[in-house]
Amino acid sequence: MTGGRVRISIVTPSLNQGEFIERTVRSVLEQRGDFELEYLVFDGGSTDGTREILEAYSDRLRLVVEPDTGQANAVNKGLRAATGALLGWVNSDDLLLPGTLARVAEAFRARPELLWLHGRCEIVDEDDRPIRRWVGAYKDRRSRRYTREALLVENFVSQMTVFWRRTLHERVGYLDESLRYTFDYDLWLRFAALQDPLFLDEKLAAFRWYTRSKSGADFERQFEEDAAVFRRHAPEHPGLLRRKLRRSRQIVAVYRLLRRLRGDA
Repeated sequence: MTGGRVRISIVTPSLNQGEFIERTVRSVLEQRGDFELEYLVFDGGSTDGTREILEAYSDRLRLVVEPDTGQANAVNKGLRAATGALLGWVNSDDLLLPGTLARVAEAFRARPELLWLHGRCEIVDEDDRPIRRWVGAYKDRRSRRYTREALLVENFVSQMTVFWRRTLHERVGYLDESLRYTFDYDLWLRFAALQDPLFLDEKLAAFRWYTRSKSGADFERQFEEDAAVFRRHAPEHPGLLRRKLRRSRQIVAVYRLLRRLRGDA
């Protein structure tokens, strides 16, 4: 706390996202409200003009350019360097929506016992146009009916809308860097073992979906890793695992259909 204002630290891992990075940075730096912002960007050595864009904002953010071993490693570096009482991360192609950090600060201030929260997420394309509203509506409905069992069956928590107290990840640890796709899901399940999250029923962030993104290109392997994370957190629930695998097959089938409709197959 500084002068009674909570400090919120936001981390962005970055590598060759010159097409989107300035929109991401501006969405964070243009947040306004009763909080103090610390913004840390860890770039793994971009060669596409990303670094030059970031350096133009170096007076308003902390930029670290050095090799990393992947996205989770870059986020962990940022979280370890952060000094805020509240934390979150925004990937270099995603966006915070206006007013998000003010709403987050207010929610934590009103609930001293609260450890973590998440909210609604817009899905946008390369040009920031909303798409796949039905996916967002589905996740919102699941979030309103939260149980830890439901989260084990399906990850409906949108990463860029999650914020937590530093004391929480000091208790459960950092991202598992051995995971490529589901290190966020693994962290949510560790958080959920200590406390159910608060769901803010309003849009906090935007997730960018496009075929070149990791989620857009590798969703089959993502769900294979997702099942492995489940086994880590609930090895004693074979019936729940069967439900999870069935749900995962359904989601993968929908994604494959959408890919064919787009002509990406």
